Amino acid sequence: MTIEEWLGEDNQLGIDIWSKKYCNEGESFDEWLTRISGQNEEVAEYIKEKKFLFGGRILSNRGLNKEGRKVTYSNCYVIDPPEDNIESIFDCAKKLARTYSYGGGCGVDISKLSPRGAKINNAAKETSGSVSFMELYSLVTALIGQNGRRGALMISIDSSHPDVEEFIDLKTDLDKVTKANISIRIHEDFMEAVKKNEDYRLYYKREVTGEVIEKWVNARELFHKIAETNWDYAEPGALFWDRISGWNLLSNTEEFSYAGVNPCAEEPLPAGGSCLLGSINLSAFVKDAFTEQSQFDFEGLKHCVEVSVGALNEVLEEGLPLHPLEEQRQSVRRWRQIGLGIMGLADCLIKLGLTYGEEDAVQMCDKIGFAMADSAIAASAKLAKEKGMFEACHVDEIMSTPYFKENTSEKTRELVRKYGLRNSQLLTIAPTGTLSTMLGISGGIEPVYANYYERKTESLHGTDVYYKVYTKIVEDYMKRFDLKTDTKLPDYFVTAMTLDYRQRIDMQAAWQKHIDASISSTVNVPNGFTVEETEGLYLYAYEKGLKGVTLFRDGCKRVGILNTHTQKENKKVSPGEGLKRGEILLVTDDVVGKKRKLVTGCGSLHCIALFDPHTGALLETYLSKGSTGGCNNFMVGLSRMISISARGGIDIETIVDQLNSSGSCPSYTARRVTRKDTSKGACCPMAVGNALMDMYNEMQEELAQKEEGSGGSAPKKVKKAPKPKAVPSASQIDRMYCPECGEPLIFEEGCNICKSCGWSKCH
Repeated sequence: MTIEEWLGEDNQLGIDIWSKKYCNEGESFDEWLTRISGQNEEVAEYIKEKKFLFGGRILSNRGLNKEGRKVTYSNCYVIDPPEDNIESIFDCAKKLARTYSYGGGCGVDISKLSPRGAKINNAAKETSGSVSFMELYSLVTALIGQNGRRGALMISIDSSHPDVEEFIDLKTDLDKVTKANISIRIHEDFMEAVKKNEDYRLYYKREVTGEVIEKWVNARELFHKIAETNWDYAEPGALFWDRISGWNLLSNTEEFSYAGVNPCAEEPLPAGGSCLLGSINLSAFVKDAFTEQSQFDFEGLKHCVEVSVGALNEVLEEGLPLHPLEEQRQSVRRWRQIGLGIMGLADCLIKLGLTYGEEDAVQMCDKIGFAMADSAIAASAKLAKEKGMFEACHVDEIMSTPYFKENTSEKTRELVRKYGLRNSQLLTIAPTGTLSTMLGISGGIEPVYANYYERKTESLHGTDVYYKVYTKIVEDYMKRFDLKTDTKLPDYFVTAMTLDYRQRIDMQAAWQKHIDASISSTVNVPNGFTVEETEGLYLYAYEKGLKGVTLFRDGCKRVGILNTHTQKENKKVSPGEGLKRGEILLVTDDVVGKKRKLVTGCGSLHCIALFDPHTGALLETYLSKGSTGGCNNFMVGLSRMISISARGGIDIETIVDQLNSSGSCPSYTARRVTRKDTSKGACCPMAVGNALMDMYNEMQEELAQKEEGSGGSAPKKVKKAPKPKAVPSASQIDRMYCPECGEPLIFEEGCNICKSCGWSKCH
């Protein structure tokens, strides 16, 4: 089989994703399938049928250790929470760095660290607080590369920690802790105090000195602060910690406790814990799709679950020696967590003629979820019969948990009673943005984000041609019934923005009943969604038994840090548009100059930029070091290359994007931590890029003010050759845009995802 036969010759996006992310140096599809399946013929067949896929780390890395590469098969790790001393705090940073270097994402909880103002016996006399060390962990995440990308980090804190308010406020500064997601571990006593409008105690006792730091806050006011900040900045997320601790197979095992969650929060894990991922495509188990006879293949699903659990255990065993840290290897031996999840739910429901969020769809999810849980537990028991239980397995404790009782048939209970379990954790719903985009299906348990995406082609003669690019499931339905317009779609083609948030949470709650880990999911809401509605969403999610909830409001301020383009106008200003290849624009004497002094890891750097006085486009750049600084010859060379690129017709956004892809500099990072005076960026080229963009934006504002004052009109530009690109609707003006192709991003499952080129970032 070829990749074109697997994904379809017309699925160029899927083929590109496979080639760039998962294929190893030109291997064929069959070679890739043999490598990532471990020659397990059953799982290979399910992959060929697009019914199951391993997580991205396995699809990329499995078998590459034989080539001497330091890789891990696990997406998820939780680092041992730092103790309240400087050695442990920096040991945690070291563990993060090592784990990132192998390709893993990490979670770390800082609740054990002293709050701001606690007395300490060193030169500082009192601590700067737990929150102050978040920047250290964020910088480590930025510094360690992962094959062209950065690591992913989740930092959490307990709702009762005295620094919790500072923790909430931190991400309102878009320049701080930019490489981490943050969440609050919310407890039942806090939520009950919110409902009763009572005061809530923030408390910390420092064991070394015996000092107690305590203060009381109004629970409802703190709750409002959490909701308002999430509404405005899409963080912090909420982790309902008692539900996390109480709804799993180990809730009655005293020696076990969760230490934190992974970056997208679908995997609560113990200290040093990790998890392997895989997802089943529910859409592929619908028979007679789009007809009144359509039905879900439960027996087929159950067998797929059994094979998938076995395959993930094979990967677990094979990858055991590949974990970055010894404590991680020990944790995996002891607990053996795997994370089998789903994708394609929205497509599955559409094929069945069910409306996402309605009662019949919720009931179908309940049935599918139980079938998965019961089958996964039974499969793990059968593996325990063959290979033995996980080390810390106590059968009576597992069978007495509320989760086990709710999710097993009598036949499965008998298997567990006889043989125990091979795994302490089995099911999760992780982000599948890249995988589902590759296959052309919906991600995780998310609804279809949009039935279509509008594009336009710009004509050289000023005529714009608009057209729709339909989501795959919509396109399939329209072809099946020869529809010419999406206005004829049935009512069950609902989208994320048309759903009531209660419907969205009802669906997640139905699945959470059957998932022993957690669910990475995002409730997308329109820009007009209010803070009060956000509070209602949090309360409803808590009452429905969710383990966590994340909200993303269209156009919120978080877009400011995630955007890769200037969005006030969907255009790029560059000099010499219409130039032929190799032509260079001459610079006249009427340019406008601007200057910035930058502080870098090595010292000072002066940046001068010259702009076109009519369009504001960048024309030339001059860089020179101050009395201290880096290599002056390098700066001269860099400035010449920036200038020739600009005068060759390349727009400033593209130039700055290249500068921002140059990585992190250790000296830059060290100075930022110690002296905190560096210019924005992580190395000299990044700092230059940020300065150029700052001066460019300033130039554009000056031109706009000048135009407004004169009442004139802006000079017309010569259009480039036709090129498809996104057209923002009124609600899309402040949206995020893909750094690879420039199309709008969507935020779901805790990740930014481009549906046009497959780019994704779970951060």
